[in-house]
Amino acid sequence: MLFLCTGNSCRSQMAEGWARHLKSDCIEAYSAGIEVHGLDPNAVRVMAETSVDICSHRSKHVNELKDTDFDYVVTVCGHANENCPVFPGKTTVIHVGFEDPPKLAETARRENEALDCYRRVRDQIRAFVQALPASLKNRKGH
Repeated sequence: MLFLCTGNSCRSQMAEGWARHLKSDCIEAYSAGIEVHGLDPNAVRVMAETSVDICSHRSKHVNELKDTDFDYVVTVCGHANENCPVFPGKTTVIHVGFEDPPKLAETARRENEALDCYRRVRDQIRAFVQALPASLKNRKGH
């Protein structure tokens, strides 16, 4: 399963981290972006708060994984969904959008207020990943 976002810096990294942490028995998780923006340090920080270590992850372009056959590609942001490359074969592409934590945090006045934006999205992504893979059966691709 590939979690795809615009820059592979935050949401897709969180999703990969959660999938590896919670579902490694049934999901081989990857993440990538349609661009490369680098790993968001606040994403690393809020994931570490839950004992999920993503500090060794790196931001990857989807083309780096072009030789990997995915059963599912999950786009986790609207831009990636609208610009998702075509995946050959049996790959099912679904969209499950999450708000962008850096964008949400732009208006925060304190660091903890900004981190709360990341925590909220982190927890939403965890809930989605926790329901995998059963929750994919009812979703349609694009």
